[in-house]
Amino acid sequence: MALVTNVVRGPNAERLLLLVHGFGADERDLAGLLPYLDPDGHFVTVLPRGPIAAPPGFAWYDIAGVTGDARASDVTFLANLDALDDLLEDACTEHGLARADAVVGGFSQGGAMAVALGLRRSARVHPAAVLAMSTYLPENEGVDYDWDGAQHTPFLVQHGTEDPLIPVARGRALARTLEEHGVPVVYGEYPMEHQVALESVRQGAQWLAEVRSGKEPSEPVPADPPEGPVRAVDTASFPTEVLSSDLPVIVDFWAPWCGPCKQVGPIVEQIALMREGSYKVVKVNIDENPRLAQEYGVQSIPLIALFRNGRMERASLGAKPRPQLEADLGMLVIP
Repeated sequence: MALVTNVVRGPNAERLLLLVHGFGADERDLAGLLPYLDPDGHFVTVLPRGPIAAPPGFAWYDIAGVTGDARASDVTFLANLDALDDLLEDACTEHGLARADAVVGGFSQGGAMAVALGLRRSARVHPAAVLAMSTYLPENEGVDYDWDGAQHTPFLVQHGTEDPLIPVARGRALARTLEEHGVPVVYGEYPMEHQVALESVRQGAQWLAEVRSGKEPSEPVPADPPEGPVRAVDTASFPTEVLSSDLPVIVDFWAPWCGPCKQVGPIVEQIALMREGSYKVVKVNIDENPRLAQEYGVQSIPLIALFRNGRMERASLGAKPRPQLEADLGMLVIP
């Protein structure tokens, strides 16, 4: 499969950089990063276009929901991963550059493709390094990760703490998985949504300079920040944490992309602190636990529900002030 590409050759090009766009973008999307990412033009940058129409742009695979999960479309993912691998091979040959010196990177869906390309077991040489922006580790049948072969392939993983599409926990999980397998990794986290920021691009430029100098940048991945007063539960833990609880349980059904959920979140945390010992307060991400949302008829969010003795007793829909929320749930309102 021949992919449409945009090629930008730097004046001092000595290596190849393959940058893969995200869902709904095209081959021009990441070119705007180059003046900051490669200011001195040390790379021939190849920017391919995804072969799947996803107006207003293109995609690399069909996604399941807003979390960018590739597992629902293994065949498409694998076919286009092979196409990118072929493109990397052909572009290195065309420009007379070594594949072993090439860097692959991508944003969001394109980042997942770059991660898989950098880790996959193959007869071809691993790229020199991988830049993974706002993405995750794809888990697809047919992709065998060569962890031993990636021991000298440094990764830069970057993610936004406010990302509503791919939660920051997935970026942290990617970095931690790389670290656990002995792959050199640097993790950068920024107060941004599903995007890049000037600070993240500057980190990328510094990291690329280190890679070009022959270094394998690596830093300990920070521990997850401490969980707040509202603990996350999922489909597996829900029966124990909620249905079998001796205390009544307030459940915040939410999603990262939901604006009103962000408004009511601090109020739910305040209730958790004020009602400690009398109520348990937890939250359920409906994107990651759709079965729970369906089982309890959660069609709009935020929905704050009160569970007692294993059943949903009351519910309050929408972002409301604390006194109104407590009244909706049948709680004695605390001034």
